[in-house]
Amino acid sequence: MLFRPISLLFVLSLAAAAAEAVPEFKGSIERLDPALDGLIAPGTGIEVLASGFNWSEGPVWRDGGLVFSDVPENTVFGWKEGDTAAKVVLKPSGSLSGDGQGSNGLQVDAQGNLILCQHGERRVARLEKDGSFTPLADKYEGKRFNSPNDLTIAKSGVIFFTDPPYGLKKGETPELPQHGVYSVTPGGKVSLVVGDIRFPNGIALSPDEKTLYVAVSDPKDTRVMAYDLQADGSVKNGRVFFNAQGLKSPERKGGCDGMKVDAQGNLWTTGPGGVLVISKEGKHLGSILTGQATANCAFGGADRSTLYITADMFLLRVKTLAKGL
Repeated sequence: MLFRPISLLFVLSLAAAAAEAVPEFKGSIERLDPALDGLIAPGTGIEVLASGFNWSEGPVWRDGGLVFSDVPENTVFGWKEGDTAAKVVLKPSGSLSGDGQGSNGLQVDAQGNLILCQHGERRVARLEKDGSFTPLADKYEGKRFNSPNDLTIAKSGVIFFTDPPYGLKKGETPELPQHGVYSVTPGGKVSLVVGDIRFPNGIALSPDEKTLYVAVSDPKDTRVMAYDLQADGSVKNGRVFFNAQGLKSPERKGGCDGMKVDAQGNLWTTGPGGVLVISKEGKHLGSILTGQATANCAFGGADRSTLYITADMFLLRVKTLAKGL
């Protein structure tokens, strides 16, 4: 085999290409209402913790650090204070055969177990201590889900999750007629909670668990819906809580996707431009503008006051004055 010396010019061109692969992050915080100052202190900035991901998603605080999905890479990454880069903690994460999409939304149950929406396996599953997965919900009325996307867990242990078709493999035909919002009890009973919206995505509960919020990522009508949650797990009085369609522009990418609720009931939802901060009355207080199509967010840190954000190729954080649930 003939070896040729590598020129300095070639090395420099590779370094330049690598630098171009991860563009410089430019973000800001937009203040639309003085009430935002009580949630994000004036002068607060946006910090880049890690970058270079394909599509980062589903962050959750666990065991003193953050874990999050890279959906196309079929990987869960972990980051802790002091780390210079995110580390692989689980691969494969959502497609065990490796030919499908990985995990998306992640949560931690009351026992500390990682619960995953697995796109490739089309199910919600629990990661066991030996590295295996236990399916918690994979079918409704005998038909496979589309691709469970995001989830929230009630104090009772009931899991609510969304099921848009985003994670289906090319050529896969949906078995269910709806893009549903479902629940699964600790005993394994699966119920359809909402069946009349297209592209349900992020999902969250109010602090008193009387309201279920569902983000809709429909590119023609991106919004957050609110529903009155009943004692039996059903919902009524579905209504538009916040319509974000008018915020979309070439400069403000993305739609309503993942979201979290703080202890005061404010909603922190990804949307056009980054993360929108919405009061519990539905007023837009301001936005964390990332300049990226922004997928999801989660509160974490020792006092759960730091907002971690997955924005396309970036993992970001913003110190807040709020407290996550």
